[in-house]
Amino acid sequence: MSSSSTGGFFGHPKGLSTLFFTEMWERMSYYGMRALLVLFMTASLQEEGLGFTVASAAAIYGLYTGAVYFLGLPGGWLADRLFGGQKAVWYGGIIIMIGHIILAVPHEYSFFIGLVFVASGTGLLKPNISAMVGQLYSSEDERRDSGYAIYYMGINLGSIIGYYVCGYFMENVGWHWAFGAAAVGMGIGLIQYHLTTKHLPSHSSAPANPLSPRGITRTWFAIVAFVIIVASVVVAAMTGNLVIDPVIIAGYVAIVFSLIFFAYFGIIYFKGKLTEAEKRRMWALFLVCVASACFWSGFEQAGSSLNLFARDYTDRLVGSFEIPTAWFQSLNAIFIIVLSPFFAALWINLSKKMISPSYSVKCAFGLIIMASGFLVMFMAAHYAAEGLKVAPYWLVTTYFLHTVGELCLSPVALSAVSRLSPQRFSGQMMGIFVLTYSIGNIIAGILAGGFDPNNMEEIPYLYLQIALFSIGVGIVLVLMSFKARIWEKQGLSETGAQ
Repeated sequence: MSSSSTGGFFGHPKGLSTLFFTEMWERMSYYGMRALLVLFMTASLQEEGLGFTVASAAAIYGLYTGAVYFLGLPGGWLADRLFGGQKAVWYGGIIIMIGHIILAVPHEYSFFIGLVFVASGTGLLKPNISAMVGQLYSSEDERRDSGYAIYYMGINLGSIIGYYVCGYFMENVGWHWAFGAAAVGMGIGLIQYHLTTKHLPSHSSAPANPLSPRGITRTWFAIVAFVIIVASVVVAAMTGNLVIDPVIIAGYVAIVFSLIFFAYFGIIYFKGKLTEAEKRRMWALFLVCVASACFWSGFEQAGSSLNLFARDYTDRLVGSFEIPTAWFQSLNAIFIIVLSPFFAALWINLSKKMISPSYSVKCAFGLIIMASGFLVMFMAAHYAAEGLKVAPYWLVTTYFLHTVGELCLSPVALSAVSRLSPQRFSGQMMGIFVLTYSIGNIIAGILAGGFDPNNMEEIPYLYLQIALFSIGVGIVLVLMSFKARIWEKQGLSETGAQ
């Protein structure tokens, strides 16, 4: 049962404010810490960093961000079957805060333990807090889309706060103070969540499909076994008893995640007893998934190679003030806040004029626009290769183009999943789609390993390769869009007629 109050939070249920601020502070901690990862790992030991190579640091970064999305799958399952949404968010936030506190401890072994905690907690919190936003409204409540728009604004406000606060602490106080600031942010979010949980709908506190007593015992056994295995691997790696090459691991994980995606997608397609209409829609959805994986493999260079470019090859002085490196990543969130209303109006106006591109065309344009940002970086890197520090507007332009591409692809892809998925497999298809985020993030880490500061002449061609590959995939999607449009129209019309 959803709230119908109109006097709560901007005319929405009071529970939206609870989730808005919880997510804002969680994203503050996540993005603030994430902006530091590659910089901290590649900083020299004299700079109190870890002294890793760029290839290793970028691979670890990709594995971490990929794991965050992948762990959302078991995180959602645990909420549905064991904890309930409210407790899942609470436990997830506590685990995240503990992870940031561990990262704030100035010891090289604490770094990886902290990453495991943050990734696990985020996998538990993130999918369930998003689901609870929808639970605030009845199926007939027209405020739902507006509520998600407000909630999405909280995500971007939180990321801006995180970049600025943690970025400032990194440059002016120290690495571990910056990690500690992320812990404080998550702590603030937990406090306000605990104080305002009463505004959330009561049904979100219980699992939707609870396990049997035996199932609960087995689940806890699996959780304990998982913790023991992960802890054993981390301890073995830290003590030198297990030698791990993160680049090789990232490559294998990308292959495994891709195989899981194809296998699960194929099982639903061939064994799901789909109608011909549903199969046509699945083909259209497959193109969207391909576009998504390719998009995030380029877009997620923001925290790795573009972050390093900002630190090492960008003139960050404005008068006597030096812009903290992490602040450049806030441009994406700022542009999203500014441009989102424009894109929302654009799709509405196009539909009024009877211009409605297929999902694959919209995603293809998003991919191509994102790729154009790397053409900008190709030119900027050429100047940097000559020994010059380039002006900040090169990165500003790149982040602007990446944001435009994101607004063309990301919300459209989510809409495509919800509309084109077979109804009885809608939850599983969303889980499969989330795998494209994981695949894209891990590939992004592998690609960023080519950013070699000792071989600056090759860096422009790293960006050129990403651009040309993304443009090529985008062109293929455009060429296939006519067929995809037929799949979408026939599939939806036949489903509507049944």
